Amino acid sequence: MVFCSALTFWSCSEDSQDPSKVTYYITYTMNGDEVMTVPVGGTFDDPGVVAMEGETDVTANVKIDSNVDTNKVGVYTVTYSATNVDGFDSSISRTVAVYDPAITEDMSGTYMVDPAQSNRDANGSVSNFANSFTVTLTELAPGVYEVSDFLAGWYDQGSGYGSTYAAIGYCTLDGDNNITMLSSSVAGWGDSLTSLTNASYDPATSTVTWDADYAGMLFHVVMNK
Repeated sequence: MVFCSALTFWSCSEDSQDPSKVTYYITYTMNGDEVMTVPVGGTFDDPGVVAMEGETDVTANVKIDSNVDTNKVGVYTVTYSATNVDGFDSSISRTVAVYDPAITEDMSGTYMVDPAQSNRDANGSVSNFANSFTVTLTELAPGVYEVSDFLAGWYDQGSGYGSTYAAIGYCTLDGDNNITMLSSSVAGWGDSLTSLTNASYDPATSTVTWDADYAGMLFHVVMNK
């Protein structure tokens, strides 16, 4: 008989060649928050994780891979990984947002795309957005945001392809209300935006505008809260 204990991220399994063998995948309990914030120029103190293989504490075997640069505003990742006794790898990641405390404007919220002013230019063939799709900007730290879709719902909502075809990512807002893309990813096609230009936030009208260059097409987006 095989007994499986309750695990945080993985379960145990019966080995196909040895019915009496139990494989315990490493589980992680994250110390601190999954998303942490640090002011630019500050210090990031990684609280780490606790890793268990069954009932055995294997935290000492965890490898940490981090690209955190506290001298530069941005969104970074700390990945914790380990391999169990049977050679199976597992990992979890923490997000670290380095922010400028001088930024006081907050553009977070759910926006509606203005279909009359927003369009896609595909090699000179310009098409307006079909509807008022929604885009969510989530503040991770002052001036640092997670973006639900840089393509403003064109494929995700308009074409009905689903969330894996949204260009998710991160951006920053500076003191002049200019927006800079930090990163983007379209999981469905395994690629990302080429660039984000003419990007800004107007706090007087709660309007966000940008031009997203993607796959040789230009998505001109105007949206309001």
